Amino acid sequence: MESVIVAIDGPSGTGKSSTSKAVAAKLGLSYLDTGAQYRAITWWMISNGVDVGDAVAVADAAAKPVIVSGTDPARPTITVDGADASGPIRTEEVTSKVSAVSAVPEVRRIITELQRTIARGAEQGIVVEGRDIGTTVLPDADLKIFLTASPEARAARRSGELKGADVHATKQALIKRDAADSSRTTSPLAKADDAVEVDTTDLTLDQVIECVVTLVEEKRTAAR
Repeated sequence: MESVIVAIDGPSGTGKSSTSKAVAAKLGLSYLDTGAQYRAITWWMISNGVDVGDAVAVADAAAKPVIVSGTDPARPTITVDGADASGPIRTEEVTSKVSAVSAVPEVRRIITELQRTIARGAEQGIVVEGRDIGTTVLPDADLKIFLTASPEARAARRSGELKGADVHATKQALIKRDAADSSRTTSPLAKADDAVEVDTTDLTLDQVIECVVTLVEEKRTAAR
């Protein structure tokens, strides 16, 4: 089948990661979680004593960590300087600081180039998920999808993932993260003009996956 690059963007809690991994697995494509890369560089900053509130210090250190992302959708991996970072990057401390680190232009420049290199190297095609893939990282992607959902639905899903976290507090945290990601000067969270919007509020995960798989197959058929 033809190689295809699929960009899936949207805020947290819309089902982005689960959908992207499943679609990649179903269609025999590689998979890249770009958010994990920003979490990885944030974790490195914290671990190495960099003040993440100091944009100059973050920019100065941005090129130091070596981040490697595995692209197998069944077992996506991420290492920092050779160490497995898949667990540490999911801590609450990293979650609370990743927006600040991600907003630094030098960080975005380095990570964006890493993402483009990975996408170019995916011979069978790739599903890339994030917040600025269709608008900034891969503006020429074959298919761009923007997942949305109501704040209530997103909070309920995220609370379930976090094993009983307070739904109201989770909702407020998501809204705060959305505001930070959407208002940053460099590569804000935004829907590309040519993206297909999929509202996942009332859909099961299987329905969302099927919807996206259908969109990819339609794109492939049209390109033949």
